[in-house]
Parts: sequence; structure tokens; C-alpha cells
Amino acid sequence: RRSGQYTMNHENSKKTPDGAPFDRSGSQDSLDELSMDDYWKELENIHETRGNNHEEQEALVVKEPDEGELEEEWLKEAGLSNLFGESTGDSLESMVFLSTLTRTQKAAVEKRVETVTQTMRKKNKQYQIPDVRDIFRLQSDSKGRVCDGREPSTVRTCENKNETQDEAKGLKFTLGIDEQTSPLEDTWLSETAINLEISFSEQAAIFKDSSVGKMCKGAGDGSLLPNFRLPKDKTGTTKIGDLAPQDMKKIYSLALIELTALYDILGTEFKQQKAAKIKTKESGLFGVPLSVLLEQDQKKVPGTKTPLIFQKLISQIEEATLETEGLLRIPGVAARVKSLCQELEAKFYEGTFNWENVKQHDAASLLKLFIREMPQPLLTVEYLKAFQDVQNLPTRNQQLQALNLLVLLLPEANRDTLKVLLEFLQRVIDHRDKNKMTLKNVAMVMAPNLFTFRGFGSKAIEQSQFVMAAGTANVMHFMIQYQKLLWTIPKFIVNQVRKQNAESQKKEKKDKAMKKLLKKMAYDREKHEKQDKTSNDADVPEGVIRVQAPHLSKVSMAIQLTEELKASDIVARFLSQKSGSVQTLKKEEVFLYEIGGNIGERCLDDDTYMKDLYQLNPNAEWVIKSKNS
Repeated sequence: RRSGQYTMNHENSKKTPDGAPFDRSGSQDSLDELSMDDYWKELENIHETRGNNHEEQEALVVKEPDEGELEEEWLKEAGLSNLFGESTGDSLESMVFLSTLTRTQKAAVEKRVETVTQTMRKKNKQYQIPDVRDIFRLQSDSKGRVCDGREPSTVRTCENKNETQDEAKGLKFTLGIDEQTSPLEDTWLSETAINLEISFSEQAAIFKDSSVGKMCKGAGDGSLLPNFRLPKDKTGTTKIGDLAPQDMKKIYSLALIELTALYDILGTEFKQQKAAKIKTKESGLFGVPLSVLLEQDQKKVPGTKTPLIFQKLISQIEEATLETEGLLRIPGVAARVKSLCQELEAKFYEGTFNWENVKQHDAASLLKLFIREMPQPLLTVEYLKAFQDVQNLPTRNQQLQALNLLVLLLPEANRDTLKVLLEFLQRVIDHRDKNKMTLKNVAMVMAPNLFTFRGFGSKAIEQSQFVMAAGTANVMHFMIQYQKLLWTIPKFIVNQVRKQNAESQKKEKKDKAMKKLLKKMAYDREKHEKQDKTSNDADVPEGVIRVQAPHLSKVSMAIQLTEELKASDIVARFLSQKSGSVQTLKKEEVFLYEIGGNIGERCLDDDTYMKDLYQLNPNAEWVIKSKNS
């Protein structure tokens, strides 16, 4: 295919390849002709580069799943595979997990379980097939009953409709919606604060039919993006990387269910794609799977989270200066880029490659080449379409919420690499007065490198290329502008994890107590608990927490909790001790951690109010340590 096919003149740039007029209403930003030209020129450069590559690797093929296969895979990914198949059973873990879900999340699970159940019945699989209504009939929690209903594919309504209406009114009140008060509608339409305390899908369900929701549907056509901000949370903001692996696994399951529920409510299809296995390179730099590349790099630099070649290309671009006009937009010379690519493959790990020969535009072209030559896209085969579909969601608030959940779903290596890339792109944009690369320009140039790749439904993508261009550039725009928000774990999901952990501990304690009763050891147990209670009470008075730093100091501190005491105050007090290895430490090297109770482990941000957090998790231990210890 000739690259010229993607060059569009002034007249036909307003039409899709089949001649149909392009509807700008779904593209959120009114994209000017010049920035659209940036997209097409970049696409042209990509095809020219691929045309020169005679050693083109095998194209990735996306498999079309069988009926029910997607839903079955979804349930496995969500950690709910025991709801069907040979392992069907009321496992403790799944029952606890299901008990913490919101109404909309439960509806999403029920819908998938029912599809799998129907498929299994058709195939006559000899498994125990549960009735979808039975799965949630067992579930109840302190905030409300799970309703039995007859339409599993929709949000259930209780027989007592007043109860559901009261619940909806309560949620509307929490969200600040009063359909008779216009100033509150104006507050919502300004879309500046993002609510992380209430499930995104629950918010969408409430807003969908409200007058505010109807007004918001047209809110995506303005040319300026709102200035979203994180509301202050007294119990601390949780970022990706702050939680222990066992809790991040739960975050992943909840984020998948929540994203699915959100897409269900908004009427957008959510399908995880699956790639057929292909033969990939097992060593080298370009066209190597990210996991393989990191594995070989970690042997050279233990603990590195992003590929060394990726880091070096970014530093090479930055060393020259980020003020170069047209940086990232102007391509390097194709023949020279190809030659450099081959030379890097041979000499990079040996340390004999001469970086002085690499011009800045060549380094930028190599960086983009590295991203798009990955055997699987940086945004993953599974979720690339979901990232693309973000552009179809009704409001900017919901688009941001969906992107937040999608970032949580990315594998750690992909997420870390994406983060470094977005931070670099923002630094380029910070020099826009000199390099003429605005947020819109950078988004236009980078979108084809992240959203198009060899073999991903090639024909379909080429036919709808124009429609995709504006949409994917807008998603790229969002990811760059709101990157700090995207790496935040919503409070409602962290609270669901806390609830899961607390419920699991309760059930484990009950099981242990039952075993002890059966073994006639009740007396010993009571004696042991009494001793524990006495020693704990004597150890720490009420309103005081004990903070330890086992890796750094032998001394622990008793800290009196006050309304204004923050995590940063405790770290500062610890650093002022000047004992042991403490005196060599800097403030940015150590953090206060919340460990145990209803969380595995959580690194606290400086502005966490300790009394509020203590009330949320009174059984936690408090430890000061560095992130690597």
C-alpha cells in the first residue's frame, strides 16, 4: 500500500475514505486542519518506514471468540471462574468478593454469568450450572440487601421499590444533584472535580436519566478541556505503586468489573480482544515483547521498570534540548533511521554504539519506532479497543473515569512504560513556545504510534481511519493532560478492598474458632485472647499509635493522634531523631506505611490525616521505611 493514500488535501480532508461526510460531533475537540495534517503525515511516515523494512515480522492476528468465550474469559480475569465450570462452588474468597460489589457491578457480573450459563447449556457441558439469581441471593451487607430479580442483564430492582428509590435519592444527594436547583446543575456541568468516593458506574446510572445527565450529553463539543482536579481526601490519596501486590490483584478484578459496569450503563460494548499466538523475537531491541526486553534488561540493571533502550532514547532527545521546532513531528531521514536501528541492535548492549552520530529527529523517530514495533501494542491487545472506545462515552468526566480504570488494568510493565512516555511528552509540551508542539500537536503525532499497529484488524482500521484519527488523538490528548489523575486509585475501589480484607479476616476468625471448639480447646483460646488484650492495652494507650522503623532504627515512637496530625509530621519527627542510619536519610527517601488490618500494605501520601485514617483502620501497624525495603 502506497503511503500517498493517506495524504489528504484540503478539500477531501473533511470526508471519510468512502466519501461520507465526517461528523465532528463525536470528536470532542474541534480539530483544526493543520493538526489533522500532522496525523496524516505521521501515518504516511509510518507506512514509509514499514515499506522499507524487508524483515517485517509476523503480523498479529486477533482471534474471533466463540459464543460465551469472551464472558468466560472475563469471569476468569475478574477472579470469578468458580461461578461456573467444574470448580463451581461457594468458595469463601468469591463469596466475600461478591458481597462488596455495588448494584451496577453485580449487574455486570450477573449478565456475564448468565451468558456463560446459557452457552454451557447449549453445549451440554456436564458441569453444575448455578442459577444466576442464586449467586447473589446469598449476598447481603450492612448497607442494603442484594435484590432477587428476574432480569439478570439489567440493574436489579427490589420488591420493596421504596427502598431502591431511597437509595437512589441518597446517592443523588451525595453527588450534589437536586433536579429542582439549577446552580447545582451548573456545578456538575463545569466538570472540574472528579468524584472518586462513589462508584463511577453508580454515578453514571444516576445521571443517565436525570436532567443533569441529559444536559451533560452535549458537553463534549467545546474546544477547551476542563481543569479536572482531585478532591482532598483526609485518609490520603492512593497512587498506583502505593499498595502491596496482593491488594493490587484485588484492585485489578474490581477495576475490570467496574469498567464493564460503566460501559454497560452507558450502552458501549466492552469486549476484551485476544491475539492468536505468533512467533516473536527472543532477544534484541525492536520488535521484542516488553516482558522479554525487561527480563534481559533487569539482568544488566536490577530493578529497572522500563526498557533501557526506551530510557536512553528519551534522554538522548532531552540532552539536545526540547526547544527544537517540530520535535516529534519532523521525522528523521528514513534510510538513516533504518541504519541506526540495525547498528543499535548489534552494539547497544555491548556499549560500543556511538550516540554522537544520532541526530535529535532520528532519536525521536527511533523512539516512535520502538513503541509501534512492539509485537503487541503498549496499550495491549486486550484493551486497545476499549481505549479507543473512550471517545464514544457521553461526557468528559466519564471518559476520564474510563481511562483511569483502563490504566489500572494494564500490566505493570506496560503501565510503567506508558507513564514514562506521558511524562516525557508533557516535558516536550512545556517548551511549546519554542518548539511549536502544543498538546494538540503532540497528541496528533503520537496517536498513530500507540493506536495503529500491524495486523490489528488492518482492513477495518484503514477503512475507518479518518473517523479513528480524531477520536484516538483526543484519547491521547486526555492521557497526556490528565496523567496525574489517571495514576490514582479511586477511593471507592480501595474501600472495597478494605471491606474484602475485613470480611475475610472475620470469616477466618470464625472458622478458627469453630475448629478450636471441635478440638475442645475453648478454655485455652479464651486465656490466650485475654493475655493478648491485656498486653495490647498496656502497650499503647487510647488515642496513641506506635510507629516503628525496623530497617532504619531500633527505636519506636509513641505518637499522640490529633485532628491536624499528618503523615508528613510523623516522618519529620522520625528524621529529627538523628540516631543510627536515620541521620543519612533524606525526607523524599522514606515514607509512612499503613500495614495490616483491612489493607495489605499502603504507602501514605504526606497529606494523610492520621486520626481519620486510624478510625478507618484501627488494627493497622504503622511503619516508616523506604519504598525499596
